[in-house]
Amino acid sequence: MQQSTEWMRDRADKLKEDVCTLFTPTKDILRRMYLVDEIVHLGIDHLFEKEIETALKDIHETEFASSNLHEVALRFRLLRERGFWVSPDIFNKFKGDDGNFLNEFAEDPRSLLSLYNAAHLFIHGEPELEDAISFARNHLESMSSHSVLKAPLADQVKRHLRLPLPRTHKRVEMLHYMFEYDQENEHNPVLLELAKLDFNLLQQVHLKELKEISRWWKDVLAYMGLDHIRDRVIECYTWSYAVYHEKDLALARMIFAKLVALTSVLDDTYDVHAYTSIEECRMLNVAIQGWDDSAALLVPEYLRKFYEIILRTFREFEDQIPRNQRYLAAFSKAEFQKLTSNYLEAAEWYHRNHKPSFNDQVALGTATTGTRSLAAGLMLGMGDAATTKQAFQWAVTSTDAIISCGKIGRLMNDISGFKLGSQNKADMACAVEAYIEEHKVTADVAIARINEVLEEEWKTTNQARVDHRAVLPVVQRMINITLGIQLFYGNDSDAFTFGKQLQEVLEDLYVKPMPLL
Repeated sequence: MQQSTEWMRDRADKLKEDVCTLFTPTKDILRRMYLVDEIVHLGIDHLFEKEIETALKDIHETEFASSNLHEVALRFRLLRERGFWVSPDIFNKFKGDDGNFLNEFAEDPRSLLSLYNAAHLFIHGEPELEDAISFARNHLESMSSHSVLKAPLADQVKRHLRLPLPRTHKRVEMLHYMFEYDQENEHNPVLLELAKLDFNLLQQVHLKELKEISRWWKDVLAYMGLDHIRDRVIECYTWSYAVYHEKDLALARMIFAKLVALTSVLDDTYDVHAYTSIEECRMLNVAIQGWDDSAALLVPEYLRKFYEIILRTFREFEDQIPRNQRYLAAFSKAEFQKLTSNYLEAAEWYHRNHKPSFNDQVALGTATTGTRSLAAGLMLGMGDAATTKQAFQWAVTSTDAIISCGKIGRLMNDISGFKLGSQNKADMACAVEAYIEEHKVTADVAIARINEVLEEEWKTTNQARVDHRAVLPVVQRMINITLGIQLFYGNDSDAFTFGKQLQEVLEDLYVKPMPLL
């Protein structure tokens, strides 16, 4: 029987009180670690942020002398995910004199998986964690291929070998974990019930927003009258949902989704010779740099309504946010203007038949992902507690997680486009093509090298958590954009362009409630 919304809220409030009692300070650090891990994995960490922060500070400051590899790896992952520094030296106790992990751990799948996931929070200059990944992966792959593991561990191993836990879309991973957690003998029924109730309550919010933004998009499409753009509003909202799913961040979520949608239209419009001539691209860019209603006369007639939509939407953003955050809207607008200039430069490259070096292609390709523009819009609609002056300065000056997000997006997109044969011929050469051309190697060699570059960018992303822990709430939202990339472009797919690949996942997220019994 479907329970009423009011009943679910009342029941969830009661369960939240029960869970809060579980955070009572205790010397049992291990119990607190498992509690935090389960709450985060079940997707209800947003309900207990203060309690989790306090618990992790205690866990970080308390000496932990466990000789259990799973427990040590779990602590490492929990702390590094929240920006606490933990040295990889803690794993030395599990190695022999030759520096390799002891063979006794090769038959312990739970510890191996925990080590594998933890080690993917590596930063630059930690080759020992790269070795840990190789050690764990080799043994887990062998176990998985020989079907020696039982559910739910077997499912977790298979899933995380494909995509390590620190790189997952948290809400999609949560859907898997809820069912797996239910199968564990020692699971906490209070946590599980709260997770299901919270998911269902949030799902109602998200479905309502989807309907609202779909109506907005339908009106925008009809007004612009453009037939060259991708109809991907659900995917745009899903990217925003990956960044922030909490109820109290509805405004930020809707603004960000619209920013992604505008960026997508801009991207499609600058595809030279496919839809727009180079002259028209130049005219559109001049108008956007002018950012004034009168500049509409500079735009080709068929693009004027799109230009009007851009100006109107940004004005709506300004009207929707508090006055003391208007500077964030100005910052977002300025980055959007820079993005159009980057699109124009890419169009000019194609127009001149310019063959860039791999590094030049990656640099401009990263800029045209729109990551900086999206990072600028990230704080629009977020509360004052997150949008501090320090957070703003990070967003303005950062060259780490923001650029890494753009590189990861560009390179994963280019690899999938190359493999699928869907690279738009009106675009400049993709990264794979540029590498092949410059180094005269095969596609397989080029892709292998690009995957090495991707790993370096993930290290930079992880480093940002530790280096900028003071503004972690905003840094983590930025990293969430990167995690959204995996959903759309992981496993050499392009689910942003070919949305049917995600249909089942989207139905699970937005339509199908979690059964409570």
